[in-house]
Amino acid sequence: MKNKYIYMSIISLIVLSSFTLIQKSESSPSFRLKTTQTEYEAGRSIVLQFSSSRKATPLLYCSSSYGSTLVVPTYNSKTLSYNMPLNVSNKIGVVNWKLMYENSLVSGKFKIGPKKEVSSMETYLGPPSIEAGGTDYTMLVVIPTDALDNPLPKNTRVVAKDQFLNSEKNEAIFTKNLISYKNIYSQKELGRILVSSESLGVNSKEFSVTVSAAIPIDFKISASRPHEYADGNQLTTLSTSIIVDKHNNIVSDATYVTFFITNEKGNILKTSGATINGIATSKMIHPDYKTQWSIKAYVDGIAESEVIVLKYKQVIKGFDVVFSKTNRDITVGPLLSFMKQIIPDGMKVTLFIYLNNTLFKTETKTSFEGLATFHLKSDIYTNDKYTIVVKTAGLEKIFNAKKLW
Repeated sequence: MKNKYIYMSIISLIVLSSFTLIQKSESSPSFRLKTTQTEYEAGRSIVLQFSSSRKATPLLYCSSSYGSTLVVPTYNSKTLSYNMPLNVSNKIGVVNWKLMYENSLVSGKFKIGPKKEVSSMETYLGPPSIEAGGTDYTMLVVIPTDALDNPLPKNTRVVAKDQFLNSEKNEAIFTKNLISYKNIYSQKELGRILVSSESLGVNSKEFSVTVSAAIPIDFKISASRPHEYADGNQLTTLSTSIIVDKHNNIVSDATYVTFFITNEKGNILKTSGATINGIATSKMIHPDYKTQWSIKAYVDGIAESEVIVLKYKQVIKGFDVVFSKTNRDITVGPLLSFMKQIIPDGMKVTLFIYLNNTLFKTETKTSFEGLATFHLKSDIYTNDKYTIVVKTAGLEKIFNAKKLW
């Protein structure tokens, strides 16, 4: 009797285990990919279908270089259909997918290729200006794209076209890593290169590149002036020769030239100008005393001129100084130029006033109608004896022990 109960217990356990296995099997549906196509054209409808052992609607996780998304299926007669959204089906590349259901291992990938037609030509050209000589170049980059803005596949044929002066060139280049490119080199002459491209019957717009002169070579300078006198009034005009590069091309307008002027005292003056048609000019006012200028010009860090020397003659031979009775009013002049004419207004006249052999004050005026007048104020200059030195046009006169009242 006891064995009978044991036997019945074993049979019950077997039945219960079988029922549990059947129930677990029914609760875990199986999925199988029915779609066999793995390559698609961008813009076309893409639908992945799966068979399902029973009704279940897991999400499909899709990931590409443009991002990730979850696709909701439709269920019909034990078939799950996943319709790819446009943000997936319109872009080329590899799409990896996986069914998101418990521990499901159903996954895979498919590839989307571009349309086999060119809709537009993304074209880039730069730099827009290069120098003549055959060593500098600009780069043309062409990306033919389809109507969905996808680059076309590798080895798509692109024709690069360029025209310069009397020369026209066409060269076939092929896309690689989604782009095609060509280096366009300059020639020895100046001008403008016109560039365009074509692929599968579609043409780009026209681009242009300016071919400018190369770096300038050394040049010459010259000077012109109304006269050789140091009157502090007239202008000396400094000019370069036509500045060219090593291929004899005239340099671009607005090339900056600096003139450095060194006088006999070692002081340096500077003036500058920009080229127009290859020539740069600048002006410098005459010195107001006898001196000699050494002039040299530079295109900074690139080219330079030889040195030219200009001598300026003494314009004023001498001058008078008149003191008032109290010696507080001092008139210098008349200042006469090289033809005995009154010097133009603006000649600088300086008084150096010494007290007890020490420079006490400096007074400066400019001439008007040939004269310069000074007044020594009593609140500054007390009644005392002063040494007064008058300087103008490189000349000087000294008056010792002048008593101010």
